[in-house]
Amino acid sequence: MYVVHPLLCAGSGYGRVSENEHMMAIQALRAYNFFYFSLLSIFISFLPVYLAFRCVSPAQIGILIGMGSFIGILSQPFWGMVSDRRKTIKRVILVTLGLSLVVGFTLLQSSQLWLLFVLVGAMYFFMLPTDPLTESLNYRVAEQHGIHFGSVRTFGAIGYASASLIIGFTVDRIGMENLFWVYAAYGGLAYLLCLVVPDAPVSGKRLSVADLRRFLTYPATLRFFLLVLLAAIPHRTNDSFLGVYVQSLGGNTGMVGLAWFVAAISEVAFFALSPRLLRNGNEIKMITLASAIYAIRYFLCAAFSGPMLVVFLQLMQGITFVIFYTASIQYLYRIIPEEWKATGQTVLAVIFFGISGIIGSFGGGWVFQHWGGAALYQVMAVCSVLGCLYSVMLWKRQPSEGTQ
Repeated sequence: MYVVHPLLCAGSGYGRVSENEHMMAIQALRAYNFFYFSLLSIFISFLPVYLAFRCVSPAQIGILIGMGSFIGILSQPFWGMVSDRRKTIKRVILVTLGLSLVVGFTLLQSSQLWLLFVLVGAMYFFMLPTDPLTESLNYRVAEQHGIHFGSVRTFGAIGYASASLIIGFTVDRIGMENLFWVYAAYGGLAYLLCLVVPDAPVSGKRLSVADLRRFLTYPATLRFFLLVLLAAIPHRTNDSFLGVYVQSLGGNTGMVGLAWFVAAISEVAFFALSPRLLRNGNEIKMITLASAIYAIRYFLCAAFSGPMLVVFLQLMQGITFVIFYTASIQYLYRIIPEEWKATGQTVLAVIFFGISGIIGSFGGGWVFQHWGGAALYQVMAVCSVLGCLYSVMLWKRQPSEGTQ
C-alpha cells in the first residue's frame, strides 16, 4: 500500500524516499502493535494465573484486580492530561511502557502478598493507560498516512491471539516461575519498536466540569450506560477468572493460553464482519442479541465440567464482546450531541473496562472463593439475562429516544 502525501509532489527523488519512509513508519507501527498487544496478553490473561501460582486465593485475586481497576480509572485521565500538555503521544507511551516493563519484571518474580499488592497497583497505573494511548497513536498515524485504522490494529489482535497460545504452552514447559523472561522478551521488542514509530501530536479541546456534568445527566445516555454496566460486569469477571476457572477444572497453563487464543481469533473475525452486521438503527437489536448469547455462554461454562469445553466456548467471544462493544459505540454516537461524542466514548470505556472491572473482580472473587467457579458463572449468566431484558426494554422505546 502506498501513501499519498503532499510532499510526494515536490520531486521524484525526494518523493520516493518520503514514500519509503512512510511505509517503514507504518510497518514499524504494525510491528509495535503486534508485540505490545502480545505483552498485554501476559498482563490480562496470565496475571490471575500467576497470582494463583503464588498461592493467592480467588478472593484475594479479586481484591488485587479490583484495586488495580480502580487505579486504572484514575491513571488513564492522568496520563491523557500529560499527553495533552506535552503535545506528544509516543514519548508518554515510552514512559508508561518502560515503567511497566520494570514493574512487571519485578512483579513476576515476587511472592509476598504485600509486595504483590504494591506491584499490581503500579502495573495498573502504568500499563493500563498505555492501551488507550496506543489506540490514539494508531488512529492518528493511520489518519495522517491515509490508511485504515483497522489495517494497523489487526496486527495487535493477531499478536494478542498468538501470544496467548504460545505463552500458555511455553510456560507449561519452563514453569510459571520463569514467566518474567517471556514478559521481558515481548516487552523489550515492543519498547524498541516504539522508539522508531512516528509520533502524533495531540491537539484537542478540553471539556469543562460543567460540560461533563451535563453529559452525565443526559437521560438517554444514563439509561444506556446502565445497560453497558449490566453486560460489562460478567464480561470483566470472565477476564479476571477464566484462567483460574480452567485450572480449577483440571486444565493446565497451555489450556488457559488456548482459551485466550480462541477468544482473540473470534474477535478478529467479528471485527472484520462488524461493518456488515451493524447498520444505523439496528444497534439495540444487535446489543440484545449479544446480551442473550453472553447469557448462554456463561450458563454453558457453568454446566460443563471439562476444561476443553470451556476453552472452546470462548469462540463466542466475537459475537458477544465485539458486537456488543462496537454497537455500543455506534449507538452512543447516534443518540448524543456531536460535542459530547469524545467524552461519551471515554465514559463508555471507563464503565466497560473500569467500574465493571472493580465490581466484577471484588464480587467475582468472593463468589469463587465461597461457592466455586460454576456458581460464579451462573451468577454471571443471570446478570447477562438482566442485561438482555433491559436491552429489550430500550429496544421497545428506541423510536422515542432521539436526542431528548
